[in-house]
Amino acid sequence: MSHQDSYYRNNEAYAEFLAGWDPNFYGKYADALRPERAGGRALDVGCGVGQVVGRLTQAGVEAYGVDVSIPNLERARKFSERCLFYDGRRLPFPDGHFAAVGALNVLEHVDEPEAFIAELVRVTEPGGRVVLSSPNFFRALGPGYHPRMRGLGNKWRNWRRVREKCRQFQSTPDAVRFDRMTPIVKTPFEPDDDAIIATNPLEMAFFLRRAGCAIEQVVCTDRYVPKPVELLLNATPLRHFMFNAFVVARRQR
Repeated sequence: MSHQDSYYRNNEAYAEFLAGWDPNFYGKYADALRPERAGGRALDVGCGVGQVVGRLTQAGVEAYGVDVSIPNLERARKFSERCLFYDGRRLPFPDGHFAAVGALNVLEHVDEPEAFIAELVRVTEPGGRVVLSSPNFFRALGPGYHPRMRGLGNKWRNWRRVREKCRQFQSTPDAVRFDRMTPIVKTPFEPDDDAIIATNPLEMAFFLRRAGCAIEQVVCTDRYVPKPVELLLNATPLRHFMFNAFVVARRQR
């Protein structure tokens, strides 16, 4: 049984946690997911309890959501009947069906992240947008909530691992894979430490390119901050070592 099936399929505690999300947490992601053209459909993969789908629907977007969690979907359908169950692998939509497709804090929990990204791109129309937002587990600068992000020893290892990955992108690109992690599962349930994939902005962009996308934006700020702060944090390649991984791409025609 996959991690998604065993840990999320019937997790009521996770649904309760998601229901308490501050709108500032998902606002930037939801706005990036809004289609540019009138009549364009949007898909939130791993829609949780439906806040992003609800926000887009209120803005007049034909928005859809999918999730592997039954308790999540019971709540999400209060926002929209377009929130559907899926198996965590094959999205139940035809090729090129959406003008915008995204996943917020999902990639770090999936069993096959490389295939997951390719599947997001598959259901995006040519010229459409793909939005990925996840933690940066290769964080080498600043504080961190996960054990992998904390301590000078871990930060040094993260710095070295990013450099190794960059060399691998050039020398053996076919061998590149996200690093796997052992989930930290707590009782009673606590979110965030249960990730199994060491997501990071460089590999997220790498696999989006491999799936046929052009990268438009890679930033470490996954929510709205004052414009001068955002410009400062993302002005140099150091953004790849800080905070989060917010990547916007466009499927090439």
